[in-house]
Amino acid sequence: MDDTDRALIDALRENARRPIAELARALGLSRTTAQSRLERLERTGVITGYTLRLSETHERGQIYAYVLITLAPKQAPAVITAMRAMPAVRLLQSVSGGFDLIAVVAAPSVAAMDQVIDAIGAMDGVERTTSSIVLSTKVDR
Repeated sequence: MDDTDRALIDALRENARRPIAELARALGLSRTTAQSRLERLERTGVITGYTLRLSETHERGQIYAYVLITLAPKQAPAVITAMRAMPAVRLLQSVSGGFDLIAVVAAPSVAAMDQVIDAIGAMDGVERTTSSIVLSTKVDR
């Protein structure tokens, strides 16, 4: 992967639905070159799919929180399976340090967020949670 591939990926992060001709112009490439680079990135597994990004207007209606989770020994598989089934859990990551997992959670209201955080804390295998509500987003790539 070279600088042009990285620039193509950055452009797709901004708008994955951007037409290939527009991407090519922005990168100073021919349409054919841009298309073949994109196909190679997909074929080699660098790009594995495209996703949906909701508008800021819609997302402003959601409350987000980072939930830091400490697990009881050997409970990670069961907790991960249970959290995978929770639609409010948008992202779950295993981390090093004082916590075992960090979850990004979204809810439509404070009351709903409270219920989600309580449900996580009540799971078998969860010893402790610490939550931080997101006040604003400064950079989103």
